[in-house]
Amino acid sequence: MVDVTAGQGVGPAKPGIPSVSDIVTILKRGDIALALGILTILVVLILPLPAIVLDLFLAISITLSILILMTSLFIQAPLEFSAFPTILLISTMLRLSLNMASTRLILSHGHEGTDAAGHVIEAFGSFVMGGNFVIGIIVFAILIIVNFVVITKGSGRIAEVAARFHLDAMPGKQMAIDADLSAGLIDEKIAKERRKALEDESGFFGAMDGASKFVRGDAIAGLLIVFINVVGGMIIGVAQQGLSFADAGRSYTLLTVGDGLVTQVPALIVSTAAGLLVSKAGVSGAADKALMKQFSGYPQALAMSSAVMLVLAALPGIPTIPFLALGAGAGALAWTARNHKRTTVKAEEAAKAAPAPGQPGAPGAAAADEPISAALKIDDLKIELGYALLPLVNGPDGTDRLTEQIKALRRSLAIEMGFVMPAVRILDNVQLEANTYIIKIKEVDAGTGKIWPNQFMVMDPGGSQVQVPGIHTTEPTFGLPATWVDASLKEEASLKGYTVVDAATVLSTHLTELLKANMSDLLSYGEVQKLLKELPKEQSELVKDIVPGQVTVSGIQRVLQLLLAERISIRDLSTILEGIADSLAFSRNPATMVEHVRARLARQICAQNTSYAGYLPLIALSAKWEQAFAESIIGQGEERSLAMQPSKLSEFMTAVREAFERAAREGEAPVLVTSAAIRPFVRSLVERFRAQTTVLSQAEIHPRARLKTVGSV
Repeated sequence: MVDVTAGQGVGPAKPGIPSVSDIVTILKRGDIALALGILTILVVLILPLPAIVLDLFLAISITLSILILMTSLFIQAPLEFSAFPTILLISTMLRLSLNMASTRLILSHGHEGTDAAGHVIEAFGSFVMGGNFVIGIIVFAILIIVNFVVITKGSGRIAEVAARFHLDAMPGKQMAIDADLSAGLIDEKIAKERRKALEDESGFFGAMDGASKFVRGDAIAGLLIVFINVVGGMIIGVAQQGLSFADAGRSYTLLTVGDGLVTQVPALIVSTAAGLLVSKAGVSGAADKALMKQFSGYPQALAMSSAVMLVLAALPGIPTIPFLALGAGAGALAWTARNHKRTTVKAEEAAKAAPAPGQPGAPGAAAADEPISAALKIDDLKIELGYALLPLVNGPDGTDRLTEQIKALRRSLAIEMGFVMPAVRILDNVQLEANTYIIKIKEVDAGTGKIWPNQFMVMDPGGSQVQVPGIHTTEPTFGLPATWVDASLKEEASLKGYTVVDAATVLSTHLTELLKANMSDLLSYGEVQKLLKELPKEQSELVKDIVPGQVTVSGIQRVLQLLLAERISIRDLSTILEGIADSLAFSRNPATMVEHVRARLARQICAQNTSYAGYLPLIALSAKWEQAFAESIIGQGEERSLAMQPSKLSEFMTAVREAFERAAREGEAPVLVTSAAIRPFVRSLVERFRAQTTVLSQAEIHPRARLKTVGSV
């Protein structure tokens, strides 16, 4: 009994023989269909084709070339047709294989008549030649010259230059993308997309440079094939088939020229498409819109063209009607373009003068009002400038010194401290004095100062008042005496050994110190999540082990904030996470975890405080104060706190201040070293009167660090 359901009524399929549905399924796969198409082209190069099949393939070649040309016209950007070099190679191989197939038919059956190589070749030959093979040869030669000398050579040169310039410009474009990413203007996703587009663009123009050689070789091959076919056909027709010289010349020449035209017309179309594609670089939008927009952008050019054509129409002997019609048409286009341009300019001016949506007097202002919740949004970093400081942002020469320095600052802080600072918003404030600026962190004033954009701040490295005429002031970052001098006195101040800086540098230095002092407040929960997501795969497994089972992301955030509060870089996030994982075995208190992590970062901390001479200068806490602090700690475990008498606290502060001042007079910038148990309490006390002083525990001194004791407390 036959299973008609499985066999569709025709019986079961035989084992090993694919059914029709199997073949259709295979052909639906694009990769297999393309592979079969390429194999077919290669087979045509070797095996003879019947005339009717050759007609079909010639029609496919012509259709494919027109499709390529139309696609090149309508695309918005060259990269939208990035497969063009591959298609160009395939179409060239198709034409050459058809040339081979037609050559076989012409040479073997040319004596039988003009339809020996199919009706497509016969039609092209008869239509172009008009019964005169000399005309056909001349027309074919002109097509070859146009394709080979003009279009192919020009598009090849454009592709070569475009590829060279794109490759040369790649490093600069990549640096620009990195700079925008560091400045916070774009995120990582957009940066990756831009880098990918840049790589694709360079690869495309490089491929187009090589692909243009296909078209050039195709033109040369077509010329040689025509010559060989004519000579070979004459020899075969006269010597082997017994035709007269005239009959052989008429038959074989018509067939050969028809064959050449059938292949060279698609080649000319594809060459034109290649020229359009490579010359489209820098032009956005479809070709018709781009051309019309740019031609109509200058109505005076159309008007001048119209005037020239009208003058030519008036000259004796010149056909009046064509030039008069063209002149009138160009004049009408110029008038239309001029009116359209005026309307556009007026609309733009009206849009600029109209109040912004949501402002009083704007149409639909009530409907466009921002929601009240938008007023709750705050800027993490903001700089407000007085009106006299606006040249720092938008100078008369087009410079933007302050913005460039802030970009560089954010990049350097990201490298130094391990995370990207929030973007800085710069705006003017008419309520400020002309030369005053205010730096705000989370909408709270963090620092202020006065600077003069066209002058220079001069300071004595020794801390004394400089002896140069100018505006005496105090340096806003470190509180040193300084003087603002005119640009003409800059060289004189430098020769006297003074430190000279411009206004933008003064402001960016102030911003740098404020950022370093408030980094812990700027490390948000979202930023910590981003840092954890960007970890290498090996370290991300550690995060999965401890988050959220043993510690939350906010717990890691608190540890990182405590490190940043003491200006310790969190760039080595892998080591920090390993330290947190170790400390979780005995404590989940962030302060305790930080002490364990600091011991892990001993090499980094010691290197950060090493002097230029290569040693770590330190001031040791004496046994007397070690014991005093140990005895003043009350409570157990995570509830410990310092309860020292105020008189002793004052005595300790005085002793620390004197010890560090003595070291500073000797040119040293030491760290204060204590035991691990009391370090947090000593640090919390020292930061109140010497915030810049680094306090280390003995466990944080790396075994290979070179030490130099410069004093004791």
